[in-house]
Amino acid sequence: MTTTAGLGPAPDISRGRRPVSVRVRWLLVVLAVLTVVALASVALGVRSVGWSDILAGVLGGNDDIAQAAVGKRAPRTLLAMIVGAALGLAGAVMQGVTRNPLADPGILGVTTGASLFVVTGIAFFGLASPVAFIWVAVVGAGVAATFVYAVGSLGRGGATPLKLALAGAASSAAFTSLISAILLPRIDVLTVFRFWQIGGVGGASFAKIEQVLPFLAVGTLICLATARGLDSLALGDDVASGLGERVAETRLLAAAGAILLCGAATAVAGPITFVGLAVPHLCRLLVGVGHRWLLPFSALVGAVLLTAADIAGRLVADPGEVDVGIVTALLGAPVFIWIVRRQKVRAL
Repeated sequence: MTTTAGLGPAPDISRGRRPVSVRVRWLLVVLAVLTVVALASVALGVRSVGWSDILAGVLGGNDDIAQAAVGKRAPRTLLAMIVGAALGLAGAVMQGVTRNPLADPGILGVTTGASLFVVTGIAFFGLASPVAFIWVAVVGAGVAATFVYAVGSLGRGGATPLKLALAGAASSAAFTSLISAILLPRIDVLTVFRFWQIGGVGGASFAKIEQVLPFLAVGTLICLATARGLDSLALGDDVASGLGERVAETRLLAAAGAILLCGAATAVAGPITFVGLAVPHLCRLLVGVGHRWLLPFSALVGAVLLTAADIAGRLVADPGEVDVGIVTALLGAPVFIWIVRRQKVRAL
């Protein structure tokens, strides 16, 4: 069996394949579930609304409270779906690039790095433009990812999954401390961003979605374009090179797409963790390890998970709400522990 330095045995991709009929059935199931949770997100809340109000509200009606509620929930639902899709896709790509089953934008410190750069820009450079937030967050995500990979590569064996996870956890803690140090003396900035740091989609608007959508679209296209290359990387760098794959370029391009998704999603919704960790593992159980199916499935299931978490956050604390970042952390922590305790999961 082929091995890669520091990563252990390369996986046998053929073992993880699923028949096309099985994949298509799961695709239909996931699309149906996504439709249901999207409708539930628009219908459920402090005030439940009926089908006629949903239709009227989506079409722009504002004749009564129910239709006005739909008008508020529709962009929130759409934002939850696209952010969840971005994080799920980014997590699958990060796990493929690093061959690390614990790779996640939150665990590796990427979202926290994006948050640090956004807070720094606001506190010291007076950033106020939402588009500027996105650019700064993307740069911060890239710097954080580079730093974590560099630290995790030190010593014998290079960037092993365990070393990357430890480097990411340590970096995330350090970035969080720096964010607190910047915010505590600045009450004005702290007041504005204390809820944003938790992660949520409550402040969604169609204008905000229009600003972030081009960044997410470009990141998605980049990630999907690297699917075949990620399949080659799963065989090990030596085999991938022998098959004609440009290993370094593929890894760099895929990482750039994932960083773009993470930075943009963090800028618009705050740092939301564990979606990128749990979703790819679930999708591998459904459609196998081939990235040409795994990546789009991770996006769809990520959209389902984050939208459902947002609904749960609204219902459990009615008439208030629990931010979606807290809900995903509560759901993702047991998944993280389960993955760590699986003795057979050494690398992807």
